[in-house]
Amino acid sequence: MTKEFIEFDDLIVEIKRSNRVKSATITVEESSVLVVVPRLLELERIKKLLKNKRQWIKEKIALHHEAQPKSNKEFVSGECFSYLGRNYRLKVNQGYYKPAKLINGRFCVTLFAGTDNADLIKDSLLAWYEKHADIKFNEKVKRYAEIMNVKFNSVSIKNYKSRWGSCSVEGDITFNWKVVMAPNRIVDYVVVHELCHLIHHDHSPKFWCEVERFMPDYLECKEWLKHNGAKLEL
Repeated sequence: MTKEFIEFDDLIVEIKRSNRVKSATITVEESSVLVVVPRLLELERIKKLLKNKRQWIKEKIALHHEAQPKSNKEFVSGECFSYLGRNYRLKVNQGYYKPAKLINGRFCVTLFAGTDNADLIKDSLLAWYEKHADIKFNEKVKRYAEIMNVKFNSVSIKNYKSRWGSCSVEGDITFNWKVVMAPNRIVDYVVVHELCHLIHHDHSPKFWCEVERFMPDYLECKEWLKHNGAKLEL
């Protein structure tokens, strides 16, 4: 059975070709898509199949996301928000509007007097997280890319629903900003994971050997995300 990978709607789709099957089947698990097809089926027909099943694939991924517990934040003073694994309390001040900042161990947001807008506070915190995720991931990708002797094209941040990152065959790496809520070692793992896709653009045993080479405790990090990832929400 031979394997190949293509990109489809921000997903990396694994294609397995086999002489043992006569028709194509699609399997969706969390945010991964596997297509098993007859060995000689043309790539264009596989892409057409994926397009025809686009809505079904999205619904399957959405079901996994909906199964995860939602945030119960009220965005009021005293609530805790995590950054790099450490909790910081929110302080909502009154005055001229000032966006979220991390000051003296607190997330501070200033709203106009009489304003009590949870959505505004949430959006302000989201902007802060996205900005600092961009800074943090760019720093870490540059550092680890040098250590791993790989070359990337770009680093960007996205609000993924059910994945922590992606890496295109061209070397464009995208990370879920929510990862920076996790401990620093988990952030490192996600970076190493995506950079290893520049060596093996799949999740084959060879890929995981590369991950382990640069991060021997990767299984612990992987387990941490499995059990705590749903908590990384605003």
